[in-house]
Amino acid sequence: MSIMSVPTTQVTGHATEIPGLIVFDVTKVGDERGWFQEKYQKEKLVAAGMPADFNVVQNSLVYNRKGVTRGFHAEPWDKYVSVASGRVFVAYVDLRAGERFGRTVTLELDEEKAVFVPRGVGNSYQCLTDDCYYLYSVNQHWSEEAYKNSLAVNMADPEIGINWPIPLSEAILSDRDRAHPMLSEI
Repeated sequence: MSIMSVPTTQVTGHATEIPGLIVFDVTKVGDERGWFQEKYQKEKLVAAGMPADFNVVQNSLVYNRKGVTRGFHAEPWDKYVSVASGRVFVAYVDLRAGERFGRTVTLELDEEKAVFVPRGVGNSYQCLTDDCYYLYSVNQHWSEEAYKNSLAVNMADPEIGINWPIPLSEAILSDRDRAHPMLSEI
């Protein structure tokens, strides 16, 4: 009797210009029925560079249509971000004190990319397709107090200089996100 090898998700991690911000390639396994993917497999993610002490306590799923743009938000917890469906442009800005304050990283996420975002790094995203499902896992429960005390920066800040694929003048933003302070004000 031969033992058949079962294909499974592979994960590789890549460091970025922002310390602690890690981009992961997360493969899918498919056949004529569709595909399978381990969206969050801690052992594989830790082996690829995610901090071993990141323990998920909450998963959140956000549905957006094309043009919806959110952020920059830097909550007091670490976050693992992935996309269940669609394509999303993501932008990150380091809001932690130090020489890398204000440094940015941008990339496009789809079902086969994910990002670990350490606390203190501002997270923003823009949906490039309709029916975007944006999934994130955090290591602290959401609370109104944490929400009120999180840092936020204006996505249109020229000092940050993000080149949004859909101009912010044409994007769908909340009034709250439009009113965030500039980087020089935090």
